[in-house]
Amino acid sequence: MNRLAFETKLWPVLRWLLIATLVVATVFPFYYMVLLSFVPIEQLLQHPERLWVPLENLTTETYREVLRSEEEGGQGFALFMRNSAIVSLACTLLTLLAVIPGAYAVSRLKFKGRQFMGTLFLAVYLFPAIVIAIPLFVGFSRVGLGTSLIGLVLVYIALTVPTSIHMLRSYFETIPVSIDEAAKLDGASRWTTLRTITVPLAMPTIMSTALYIFMIAWNELLFALLFLVTDRDKWTVSLGLSQLSNGIEVSKTVLMAGSVLLTIPVVLLYGLAERALTEGLTAGADKG
Repeated sequence: MNRLAFETKLWPVLRWLLIATLVVATVFPFYYMVLLSFVPIEQLLQHPERLWVPLENLTTETYREVLRSEEEGGQGFALFMRNSAIVSLACTLLTLLAVIPGAYAVSRLKFKGRQFMGTLFLAVYLFPAIVIAIPLFVGFSRVGLGTSLIGLVLVYIALTVPTSIHMLRSYFETIPVSIDEAAKLDGASRWTTLRTITVPLAMPTIMSTALYIFMIAWNELLFALLFLVTDRDKWTVSLGLSQLSNGIEVSKTVLMAGSVLLTIPVVLLYGLAERALTEGLTAGADKG
């Protein structure tokens, strides 16, 4: 057997072996986390090595404990998830309202410093968030927003706007200018063109940008810790999980249940957004 024939037969085997390895490396940690979240602590202590637990030994008590309010002997994650949902959805909506016209302006309008502004949006991320954390906290505290969800939403908007504008601007620039010119000849204003033509064409990218914004707001810990640590009723789920992991009296199964609650919304939204992205790209191809 010559070398070419050997490599031709070997490559499919190595390809599937590599795919299987990557799938296991990706899925196994999540599977084990979900498994531990349904295992009673007694079962975990007796059999910490088990990768499969009989169905009759599984329990949902860990989720009931982590979701119950602190007054009822739980960890209060139902309240934390509500706070995170409010912050994340508000941040996503308000950021999109700002970055869609902003990205359109940077990609279409001619003004002095346009290229420099585009570079500046990315240069913001050369600096770690901790550099601006204290100044933002001091500034928001002086206007009475230092320990509020509103202040946290405004901080997340400031964090996500630069990258979001860059993401959308790059896509807007791929849309032919002739489309805007044709709309202008038909009497459409720039706002009408943006709303009725550009936004529908860019919907896949807008959805991916919205997912990025939501993920940042949902998972962020530094600013949530800085702004909300003194008021437990305003904690987000990431802050609640951080404090839960530091509790010496909290079982690891309850901690895993909290981790699952933090992870599941992002996974579900990513799945939904991926389907919508595919449908949007396919619809565009059909029209062409």
